[in-house]
Amino acid sequence: MPGRHSLRFDSADETLARAAWSRLAEPGDVKVASLLAEVGPTEALRALVTRDVDWMQRYLTRLPELDPPRDLRALASLGGRVLVPGDAEWPTGLNQLAAPPPCLWVRGPVELADLARRSVSVVGARASTAYGEHVAGELSSGLAGRGFAVVSGLAYGIDGTAHRAALGSGTSVAVVAGGVDRAYPRGHDALMAELVRSGAVVSEVPPGSAPTRSRFLQRNRLIAAMTSGTVVVEAAVRSGALSTARAAATLGRPVGAVPGPVTSSSSAGCHALVREGRAVLVTDAAEVADLVGRIGADAVDPPRGGAGPFDGLDDVTLRVVDALPVRTGRPLDRLCVASGLEPATVQVALGRLALLGLAERHAHGWRRVPAGRRPPA
Repeated sequence: MPGRHSLRFDSADETLARAAWSRLAEPGDVKVASLLAEVGPTEALRALVTRDVDWMQRYLTRLPELDPPRDLRALASLGGRVLVPGDAEWPTGLNQLAAPPPCLWVRGPVELADLARRSVSVVGARASTAYGEHVAGELSSGLAGRGFAVVSGLAYGIDGTAHRAALGSGTSVAVVAGGVDRAYPRGHDALMAELVRSGAVVSEVPPGSAPTRSRFLQRNRLIAAMTSGTVVVEAAVRSGALSTARAAATLGRPVGAVPGPVTSSSSAGCHALVREGRAVLVTDAAEVADLVGRIGADAVDPPRGGAGPFDGLDDVTLRVVDALPVRTGRPLDRLCVASGLEPATVQVALGRLALLGLAERHAHGWRRVPAGRRPPA
Protein backbone atom coordinates (compact mmCIF):
# COMPACT_ATOMS: atom_id res chain seq x y z
CA MET A 1 0.00 0.00 0.00
CA PRO A 2 1.30 3.51 -0.72
CA GLY A 3 2.77 5.36 2.22
CA ARG A 4 3.18 2.19 4.32
CA HIS A 5 6.92 1.84 3.74
CA SER A 6 9.87 3.83 4.99
CA LEU A 7 13.64 3.84 4.51
CA ARG A 8 16.14 3.53 7.36
CA PHE A 9 18.84 5.54 5.64
CA ASP A 10 19.36 8.88 3.93
CA SER A 11 17.96 8.26 0.47
CA ALA A 12 19.11 11.72 -0.64
CA ASP A 13 22.66 10.39 -0.66
CA GLU A 14 23.12 9.24 -4.26
CA THR A 15 25.70 6.59 -3.40
CA LEU A 16 23.41 5.08 -0.75
CA ALA A 17 20.45 5.27 -3.12
CA ARG A 18 22.33 3.50 -5.90
CA ALA A 19 23.66 0.91 -3.48
CA ALA A 20 20.06 0.31 -2.43
CA TRP A 21 18.92 -0.24 -5.99
CA SER A 22 21.77 -2.69 -6.61
CA ARG A 23 20.20 -4.90 -3.93
CA LEU A 24 16.54 -4.23 -4.75
CA ALA A 25 16.74 -4.94 -8.49
CA GLU A 26 18.33 -7.84 -10.29
CA PRO A 27 21.19 -7.13 -12.73
CA GLY A 28 20.03 -6.18 -16.20
CA ASP A 29 16.65 -4.77 -15.08
CA VAL A 30 15.79 -2.45 -17.97
CA LYS A 31 12.80 -0.83 -16.24
CA VAL A 32 14.81 0.18 -13.19
CA ALA A 33 17.70 1.39 -15.35
CA SER A 34 15.30 3.56 -17.36
CA LEU A 35 13.76 4.95 -14.18
CA LEU A 36 17.15 5.81 -12.69
CA ALA A 37 18.18 7.54 -15.91
CA GLU A 38 14.94 9.51 -16.00
CA VAL A 39 14.47 10.65 -12.39
CA GLY A 40 17.62 9.56 -10.56
CA PRO A 41 18.06 6.95 -7.80
CA THR A 42 16.77 9.12 -4.96
CA GLU A 43 13.48 10.01 -6.62
CA ALA A 44 13.09 6.41 -7.79
CA LEU A 45 13.32 5.20 -4.18
CA ARG A 46 10.80 7.81 -3.12
CA ALA A 47 8.42 6.55 -5.77
CA LEU A 48 8.92 2.98 -4.57
CA VAL A 49 7.92 3.72 -0.97
CA THR A 50 5.21 6.35 -1.52
CA ARG A 51 3.40 5.37 -4.70
CA ASP A 52 1.30 2.41 -5.67
CA VAL A 53 2.93 1.50 -9.01
CA ASP A 54 2.11 -2.01 -10.23
CA TRP A 55 5.42 -2.85 -11.88
CA MET A 56 7.40 -1.70 -8.81
CA GLN A 57 5.63 -4.03 -6.35
CA ARG A 58 8.17 -6.79 -6.91
CA TYR A 59 10.93 -4.69 -5.30
CA LEU A 60 9.01 -4.20 -2.06
CA THR A 61 9.73 -7.78 -0.97
CA ARG A 62 13.39 -6.86 -0.42
CA LEU A 63 12.68 -3.53 1.23
CA PRO A 64 12.46 -4.74 4.88
CA GLU A 65 16.03 -6.08 4.76
CA LEU A 66 17.45 -3.15 2.80
CA ASP A 67 20.42 -1.57 4.58
CA PRO A 68 22.90 0.04 2.17
CA PRO A 69 25.00 1.65 4.97
CA ARG A 70 25.63 -1.89 6.24
CA ASP A 71 26.65 -3.02 2.76
CA LEU A 72 29.04 -0.09 2.43
CA ARG A 73 30.57 -0.86 5.82
CA ALA A 74 31.03 -4.47 4.78
CA LEU A 75 32.81 -3.37 1.62
CA ALA A 76 34.97 -0.85 3.50
CA SER A 77 36.07 -3.60 5.90
CA LEU A 78 37.41 -5.43 2.86
CA GLY A 79 39.25 -2.35 1.62
CA GLY A 80 36.82 -1.93 -1.28
CA ARG A 81 35.05 1.01 -2.87
CA VAL A 82 31.76 1.78 -4.59
CA LEU A 83 31.70 3.46 -7.99
CA VAL A 84 28.70 5.33 -9.40
CA PRO A 85 28.15 6.83 -12.86
CA GLY A 86 29.99 10.12 -13.14
CA ASP A 87 32.91 9.03 -10.98
CA ALA A 88 36.30 9.49 -12.64
CA GLU A 89 36.92 5.76 -12.36
CA TRP A 90 33.54 4.70 -13.77
CA PRO A 91 34.00 2.52 -16.90
CA THR A 92 32.15 4.64 -19.45
CA GLY A 93 31.58 1.66 -21.72
CA LEU A 94 28.90 0.53 -19.29
CA ASN A 95 26.79 3.52 -20.28
CA GLN A 96 26.17 1.87 -23.66
CA LEU A 97 24.20 -0.94 -22.04
CA ALA A 98 20.43 -1.01 -22.11
CA ALA A 99 20.58 -1.52 -18.34
CA PRO A 100 23.80 -0.14 -16.84
CA PRO A 101 24.40 -1.20 -13.22
CA PRO A 102 23.30 1.32 -10.55
CA CYS A 103 26.80 1.08 -9.09
CA LEU A 104 29.87 -1.14 -8.99
CA TRP A 105 31.33 -2.85 -5.92
CA VAL A 106 35.11 -3.03 -6.36
CA ARG A 107 38.13 -4.48 -4.59
CA GLY A 108 41.70 -4.09 -5.80
CA PRO A 109 44.04 -1.28 -6.91
CA VAL A 110 43.43 -1.27 -10.67
CA GLU A 111 41.64 1.85 -11.96
CA LEU A 112 38.66 0.60 -13.93
CA ALA A 113 38.47 3.65 -16.19
CA ASP A 114 41.75 2.48 -17.75
CA LEU A 115 40.06 -0.69 -19.02
CA ALA A 116 38.26 1.18 -21.78
CA ARG A 117 41.59 2.29 -23.21
CA ARG A 118 43.50 -0.99 -23.28
CA SER A 119 41.87 -4.23 -22.21
CA VAL A 120 40.72 -7.57 -23.58
CA SER A 121 38.22 -10.00 -22.15
CA VAL A 122 39.42 -13.58 -22.53
CA VAL A 123 36.58 -16.03 -21.96
CA GLY A 124 35.73 -19.62 -22.67
CA ALA A 125 34.58 -22.97 -21.40
CA ARG A 126 34.66 -24.12 -17.80
CA ALA A 127 35.21 -27.69 -19.01
CA SER A 128 38.25 -26.65 -21.01
CA THR A 129 40.72 -28.94 -22.72
CA ALA A 130 44.49 -28.94 -22.36
CA TYR A 131 44.65 -27.27 -25.79
CA GLY A 132 42.27 -24.50 -24.73
CA GLU A 133 44.12 -23.82 -21.50
CA HIS A 134 47.46 -23.71 -23.31
CA VAL A 135 46.15 -21.18 -25.84
CA ALA A 136 44.39 -19.10 -23.17
CA GLY A 137 47.59 -18.95 -21.14
CA GLU A 138 49.73 -17.94 -24.11
CA LEU A 139 47.23 -15.31 -25.26
CA SER A 140 46.72 -13.79 -21.82
CA SER A 141 50.41 -13.69 -20.95
CA GLY A 142 51.24 -12.11 -24.30
CA LEU A 143 48.46 -9.53 -24.04
CA ALA A 144 49.38 -8.59 -20.46
CA GLY A 145 52.98 -8.22 -21.56
CA ARG A 146 51.81 -5.78 -24.24
CA GLY A 147 50.08 -3.64 -21.61
CA PHE A 148 46.52 -4.95 -21.99
CA ALA A 149 44.48 -5.68 -18.88
CA VAL A 150 42.99 -9.16 -19.21
CA VAL A 151 39.39 -9.35 -17.96
CA SER A 152 37.51 -12.56 -17.26
CA GLY A 153 34.92 -14.11 -14.95
CA LEU A 154 36.92 -16.05 -12.32
CA ALA A 155 35.34 -19.37 -13.32
CA TYR A 156 37.19 -22.66 -13.66
CA GLY A 157 38.70 -23.50 -17.03
CA ILE A 158 39.58 -20.75 -19.48
CA ASP A 159 38.73 -17.90 -17.08
CA GLY A 160 41.05 -19.07 -14.33
CA THR A 161 43.85 -19.83 -16.78
CA ALA A 162 43.53 -16.35 -18.31
CA HIS A 163 43.68 -14.63 -14.92
CA ARG A 164 46.73 -16.57 -13.74
CA ALA A 165 48.68 -16.09 -16.95
CA ALA A 166 47.91 -12.36 -17.08
CA LEU A 167 48.90 -11.82 -13.45
CA GLY A 168 52.27 -13.35 -14.24
CA SER A 169 52.97 -10.67 -16.87
CA GLY A 170 50.75 -7.71 -16.01
CA THR A 171 47.20 -6.89 -14.95
CA SER A 172 43.99 -8.88 -14.66
CA VAL A 173 40.45 -8.02 -13.54
CA ALA A 174 37.64 -10.39 -12.56
CA VAL A 175 33.97 -9.52 -12.98
CA VAL A 176 31.95 -11.82 -10.74
CA ALA A 177 28.28 -12.79 -10.52
CA GLY A 178 28.10 -12.71 -6.71
CA GLY A 179 29.48 -10.40 -4.07
CA VAL A 180 33.12 -9.38 -4.04
CA ASP A 181 33.48 -10.70 -0.49
CA ARG A 182 33.76 -14.35 -1.46
CA ALA A 183 35.12 -16.34 -4.37
CA TYR A 184 32.94 -18.53 -6.53
CA PRO A 185 33.97 -21.23 -7.08
CA ARG A 186 35.55 -21.58 -3.63
CA GLY A 187 38.51 -23.30 -5.24
CA HIS A 188 39.52 -19.87 -6.55
CA ASP A 189 39.93 -18.27 -3.10
CA ALA A 190 43.68 -17.88 -3.59
CA LEU A 191 43.26 -16.55 -7.13
CA MET A 192 40.70 -14.01 -5.98
CA ALA A 193 43.05 -12.91 -3.19
CA GLU A 194 45.81 -12.33 -5.75
CA LEU A 195 43.44 -10.34 -7.97
CA VAL A 196 42.51 -8.17 -4.98
CA ARG A 197 46.20 -7.57 -4.26
CA SER A 198 47.35 -6.63 -7.74
CA GLY A 199 44.31 -6.40 -10.02
CA ALA A 200 40.64 -5.93 -9.27
CA VAL A 201 37.45 -7.86 -8.52
CA VAL A 202 34.20 -6.20 -9.63
CA SER A 203 30.51 -6.90 -9.14
CA GLU A 204 27.20 -5.10 -9.66
CA VAL A 205 25.61 -6.78 -6.62
CA PRO A 206 26.45 -6.00 -2.96
CA PRO A 207 28.66 -8.08 -0.67
CA GLY A 208 26.96 -11.24 0.51
CA SER A 209 24.99 -11.66 -2.72
CA ALA A 210 24.85 -15.19 -4.11
CA PRO A 211 25.83 -15.96 -7.71
CA THR A 212 22.79 -17.23 -9.58
CA ARG A 213 22.32 -18.51 -13.11
CA SER A 214 20.74 -15.25 -14.29
CA ARG A 215 23.45 -13.19 -12.62
CA PHE A 216 26.14 -15.13 -14.45
CA LEU A 217 24.52 -14.29 -17.78
CA GLN A 218 24.10 -10.62 -16.85
CA ARG A 219 27.71 -10.53 -15.62
CA ASN A 220 28.81 -11.37 -19.15
CA ARG A 221 27.35 -8.13 -20.54
CA LEU A 222 29.56 -6.15 -18.10
CA ILE A 223 32.67 -8.01 -19.25
CA ALA A 224 31.82 -7.15 -22.86
CA ALA A 225 31.02 -3.50 -22.17
CA MET A 226 33.99 -2.74 -19.89
CA THR A 227 36.68 -3.91 -22.32
CA SER A 228 38.13 -2.91 -25.68
CA GLY A 229 37.32 -6.30 -27.20
CA THR A 230 36.58 -9.95 -26.46
CA VAL A 231 38.31 -13.19 -27.38
CA VAL A 232 36.62 -16.58 -27.02
CA VAL A 233 39.25 -19.28 -26.65
CA GLU A 234 37.11 -22.39 -26.35
CA ALA A 235 33.31 -22.67 -26.24
CA ALA A 236 30.68 -25.25 -27.03
CA VAL A 237 27.58 -24.23 -28.96
CA ARG A 238 25.64 -23.56 -25.71
CA SER A 239 28.52 -22.02 -23.75
CA GLY A 240 27.81 -18.92 -21.68
CA ALA A 241 31.00 -17.43 -23.10
CA LEU A 242 29.16 -16.93 -26.39
CA SER A 243 26.81 -14.48 -24.67
CA THR A 244 29.85 -12.33 -23.84
CA ALA A 245 30.96 -12.41 -27.46
CA ARG A 246 27.50 -11.57 -28.79
CA ALA A 247 27.10 -8.73 -26.30
CA ALA A 248 30.47 -7.34 -27.39
CA ALA A 249 29.49 -7.55 -31.06
CA THR A 250 26.19 -5.79 -30.33
CA LEU A 251 28.11 -2.99 -28.61
CA GLY A 252 30.42 -2.63 -31.60
CA ARG A 253 33.45 -4.12 -29.86
CA PRO A 254 35.79 -6.34 -31.88
CA VAL A 255 35.45 -10.06 -31.21
CA GLY A 256 38.04 -12.74 -31.83
CA ALA A 257 37.61 -16.52 -31.76
CA VAL A 258 40.36 -19.12 -31.47
CA PRO A 259 39.91 -22.07 -33.83
CA GLY A 260 40.12 -25.63 -32.61
CA PRO A 261 39.93 -29.07 -34.19
CA VAL A 262 36.82 -29.36 -36.36
CA THR A 263 36.04 -32.59 -34.51
CA SER A 264 36.06 -30.90 -31.08
CA SER A 265 32.69 -29.93 -29.60
CA SER A 266 34.62 -27.67 -27.21
CA SER A 267 35.45 -25.35 -30.12
CA ALA A 268 32.16 -25.58 -32.01
CA GLY A 269 30.93 -22.30 -30.55
CA CYS A 270 34.09 -20.49 -31.67
CA HIS A 271 33.66 -21.83 -35.18
CA ALA A 272 30.02 -20.72 -35.19
CA LEU A 273 31.00 -17.16 -34.24
CA VAL A 274 33.39 -17.00 -37.19
CA ARG A 275 30.88 -18.57 -39.56
CA GLU A 276 28.19 -16.07 -38.48
CA GLY A 277 30.54 -13.17 -39.11
CA ARG A 278 30.48 -12.13 -35.45
CA ALA A 279 34.17 -12.89 -34.82
CA VAL A 280 37.56 -12.72 -36.49
CA LEU A 281 39.76 -15.78 -36.32
CA VAL A 282 42.80 -15.20 -34.07
CA THR A 283 45.63 -17.52 -33.13
CA ASP A 284 48.03 -15.57 -30.90
CA ALA A 285 48.44 -12.47 -28.74
CA ALA A 286 49.85 -10.40 -31.61
CA GLU A 287 46.73 -11.00 -33.70
CA VAL A 288 44.46 -10.14 -30.77
CA ALA A 289 46.41 -6.93 -30.12
CA ASP A 290 46.07 -6.07 -33.81
CA LEU A 291 42.30 -6.67 -33.56
CA VAL A 292 41.53 -4.64 -30.43
CA GLY A 293 44.51 -2.32 -30.03
CA ARG A 294 45.45 1.08 -31.39
CA ILE A 295 45.49 1.41 -35.15
CA GLY A 296 49.08 1.27 -36.31
CA ALA A 297 50.68 0.92 -32.88
CA ASP A 298 49.47 -2.64 -32.35
CA ALA A 299 49.36 -3.76 -35.98
CA VAL A 300 50.85 -7.13 -36.78
CA ASP A 301 52.49 -8.09 -40.07
CA PRO A 302 50.63 -10.86 -41.90
CA PRO A 303 52.27 -14.28 -41.47
CA ARG A 304 54.69 -15.26 -44.20
CA GLY A 305 56.53 -18.43 -45.04
CA GLY A 306 60.30 -18.60 -44.93
CA ALA A 307 62.19 -16.64 -47.55
CA GLY A 308 63.02 -18.60 -50.71
CA PRO A 309 66.25 -18.34 -52.72
CA PHE A 310 64.47 -16.85 -55.73
CA ASP A 311 62.29 -14.34 -53.85
CA GLY A 312 62.57 -10.83 -55.25
CA LEU A 313 63.55 -11.83 -58.80
CA ASP A 314 61.72 -10.19 -61.67
CA ASP A 315 59.44 -12.18 -63.95
CA VAL A 316 61.94 -12.47 -66.81
CA THR A 317 64.72 -13.78 -64.55
CA LEU A 318 62.29 -16.25 -62.97
CA ARG A 319 61.47 -17.59 -66.43
CA VAL A 320 65.17 -18.29 -66.95
CA VAL A 321 65.39 -19.94 -63.51
CA ASP A 322 62.50 -22.22 -64.45
CA ALA A 323 64.36 -23.17 -67.65
CA LEU A 324 67.58 -24.09 -65.82
CA PRO A 325 68.11 -27.78 -65.06
CA VAL A 326 69.17 -28.92 -61.60
CA ARG A 327 71.84 -31.52 -62.42
CA THR A 328 73.46 -31.02 -65.82
CA GLY A 329 74.09 -27.91 -67.90
CA ARG A 330 71.73 -26.74 -70.67
CA PRO A 331 73.06 -24.81 -73.70
CA LEU A 332 71.97 -21.22 -74.33
CA ASP A 333 69.85 -22.09 -77.36
CA ARG A 334 67.88 -24.67 -75.39
CA LEU A 335 67.39 -22.18 -72.54
CA CYS A 336 65.94 -19.73 -75.05
CA VAL A 337 63.47 -22.33 -76.25
CA ALA A 338 62.47 -23.35 -72.71
CA SER A 339 62.05 -19.77 -71.45
CA GLY A 340 60.60 -18.31 -74.65
CA LEU A 341 63.13 -15.44 -74.54
CA GLU A 342 65.73 -14.15 -76.99
CA PRO A 343 69.45 -14.96 -76.39
CA ALA A 344 70.47 -11.47 -75.23
CA THR A 345 67.77 -11.38 -72.56
CA VAL A 346 68.67 -14.88 -71.36
CA GLN A 347 72.36 -13.96 -71.15
CA VAL A 348 71.59 -10.88 -69.01
CA ALA A 349 69.46 -12.99 -66.68
CA LEU A 350 72.14 -15.67 -66.44
CA GLY A 351 74.71 -13.02 -65.51
CA ARG A 352 72.50 -11.74 -62.72
CA LEU A 353 71.82 -15.24 -61.42
CA ALA A 354 75.54 -16.01 -61.45
CA LEU A 355 76.30 -12.89 -59.42
CA LEU A 356 73.63 -13.93 -56.89
CA GLY A 357 75.14 -17.39 -56.61
CA LEU A 358 72.03 -19.04 -58.03
CA ALA A 359 73.28 -20.22 -61.47
CA GLU A 360 76.60 -21.57 -62.76
CA ARG A 361 78.23 -22.90 -65.90
CA HIS A 362 78.33 -26.68 -66.07
CA ALA A 363 79.63 -28.89 -68.90
CA HIS A 364 78.39 -27.23 -72.13
CA GLY A 365 75.70 -25.04 -70.60
CA TRP A 366 74.11 -23.59 -67.46
CA ARG A 367 72.38 -25.07 -64.43
CA ARG A 368 71.09 -23.98 -61.05
CA VAL A 369 73.62 -23.94 -58.21
CA PRO A 370 72.89 -26.97 -56.00
CA ALA A 371 70.84 -26.07 -52.92
CA GLY A 372 73.66 -26.88 -50.50
CA ARG A 373 75.94 -24.24 -52.11
CA ARG A 374 73.43 -21.42 -52.52
CA PRO A 375 73.87 -18.29 -50.38
CA PRO A 376 71.36 -17.92 -47.52
CA ALA A 377 68.06 -16.26 -48.50
